[in-house]
Amino acid sequence: MHNMQKTTIIDLLNTSVEKYSGNPFLWEKIGNDWKSTTYQQTKDKATELAAGLISLGVQFSDKIALLSEGRNAWIISELGILHTGAINIPLSIKLEESNDLIFRLTHSEAKFIFVSGGQLKKIRNIISQLPDIQKLIVFDNQENFEEKEIFIENVFELGKKLLAKEPTCVQKRVEQIKPESLANIAYTSGTTAMPKGVMLTHRNYTANIEQAFTLMTIPPTYRTLIILPLDHCFAHVAGFYGFMAFGASVGTVQTGKTPLETLKNIPLNIKELQPDLLLSVPALAKNFRKNIELNIRAKGKFVLTLFNFAMKTAYSYNKEGYNRGKNWHILQKPLLLLFDKILFAQIRQAFGGKLKFFIGGGALLDIELQRFFYAIGIPMFQGYGLSEATPIISANAQENHKLGSSGFLVKPMDLKICDLEGNELPNFQKGEIVIRGENVMSGYYKNEQNTAETIVDNWLHTGDMGYMDNSGFLYVVGRFKSLLIGSDGEKYSPEGIEEAMCDCSRYIEQIVLHNNQNPYTIALLVPNKEAMKRHVERNGLNWDSREGKICALNRLQRGIDAYRKGGAHAGEFPERWLPTAVAVLEEPFTEQNGLLNSTMKIVRGKVEKRYEKRIEKLYLPENKDIVNEENIKALV
Repeated sequence: MHNMQKTTIIDLLNTSVEKYSGNPFLWEKIGNDWKSTTYQQTKDKATELAAGLISLGVQFSDKIALLSEGRNAWIISELGILHTGAINIPLSIKLEESNDLIFRLTHSEAKFIFVSGGQLKKIRNIISQLPDIQKLIVFDNQENFEEKEIFIENVFELGKKLLAKEPTCVQKRVEQIKPESLANIAYTSGTTAMPKGVMLTHRNYTANIEQAFTLMTIPPTYRTLIILPLDHCFAHVAGFYGFMAFGASVGTVQTGKTPLETLKNIPLNIKELQPDLLLSVPALAKNFRKNIELNIRAKGKFVLTLFNFAMKTAYSYNKEGYNRGKNWHILQKPLLLLFDKILFAQIRQAFGGKLKFFIGGGALLDIELQRFFYAIGIPMFQGYGLSEATPIISANAQENHKLGSSGFLVKPMDLKICDLEGNELPNFQKGEIVIRGENVMSGYYKNEQNTAETIVDNWLHTGDMGYMDNSGFLYVVGRFKSLLIGSDGEKYSPEGIEEAMCDCSRYIEQIVLHNNQNPYTIALLVPNKEAMKRHVERNGLNWDSREGKICALNRLQRGIDAYRKGGAHAGEFPERWLPTAVAVLEEPFTEQNGLLNSTMKIVRGKVEKRYEKRIEKLYLPENKDIVNEENIKALV
């Protein structure tokens, strides 16, 4: 990679425009065709938009929110915002609850909002509660624009007018931007009403791009289709800014009329755009695998048998990647080349036929999945990072990989593994991952207490648990403290939800939520049996009868449903974090059974170990209903 004395994202763009002005940078599907926007055109549009924002009154370091599906306008808007010296507040389109949006927009002190037509309704519903918002800039033309709304095309027009009068208006702003100026405030999901705003500077981004590309480079001819939400910094660094640094190009998924339709466009768009590399998260990886296996099954028994044999051969030959084809396994090579021709090459066609590998971000991708994609010839190189580290800390790459690990560390960056007291641990010992480098955020916005707890003497405490091996590979094994991880890699802390449920329902004595990259969250629940007995008797039923038990279980379920739409506590927590299935336990967590520690805190790891079987069963569809045999049996 050319040595870029990169300081700001604007410098990054300018360097690339000088070198690759005519290369396509953005791809977007309009109607039935993919249209490209070159580097030069991207810069021109960003400059015009910035001038338009200046004429709307945007000041240096104003906060501007952005709520939209992935598309060209998303990326050009961020670049436009940054050219004015303002700060982009990217918002997740997953945010359904209006209080989630109101909190972020109010806390960040946003003055303007960029919003797509598809997300406009969410903002219209709450605009009356956001007096500080001066303008909503809408990506799509509307039948009628409401009071504060303006169509983005009109902002471009305003920009052209201002540039004709004052050609240097944007340049003057750009000259004030320093490497330590903020580029984004990215909100992470908190459990209580307080998500944290991760402050990322221009230099955080350019530094992390330089670090990431000590692990791999991208030829200017490469294309990717960004199938992850653009608001996440993984999509920023490994996606559009990373590709920008090399003169390569990025496409976005065609937005459907519904989220489901957008999801269905992903495989279609991959086939059409023929990406060389894709970013993935565990949920997508599992989905791709499921579809591949369904297609193979549909081809009949012979093909399925052949496929299974081919996979077995590939697994045994590939091992963990770095040690593939060693010793006698070299004899399997001709056979594998044959399988590749007749089988795996066909499967790769579904991904457009040019895909070389995936980069897996988000949470841990189990080694089984890594072996699967490696076998079919499109390895999924697992990486590790978090928003607070802008985000990339380590990754596997073509030249250097071990399946099952989170990869090799980016350089320059320091990493140590620490115990609870903060002492550094030797290789192969598990502890908290703690890092130091130019990719560490500048702090949490307006939250000095959390910042001080997370960044100590310039070292970022990730809260993740892992260990290093002797050849410099990092293995991430879970949370150092308790955080749950959804199947899409989203992390959330269960404690607030658990406390609230125990406090608000006299029928719930103790509760532990569990989600380790599963499709939904489940609860292990210790009921207050005395209170339940009284409830059952008040309903004129006998506690020892089956009807009595069913009545009790339904009452427990209502306590949980109180947090869903229409319930007394609706909106306190995002619905997607609430438990979908519940195991009622017959004995409480106590110090005697080792499930509480001496400070009376529940020891999550031990609870999960003890109830492993129950947890597995809760992910079967027949156990989603709280009224099931095991739960009835538990109420003795």
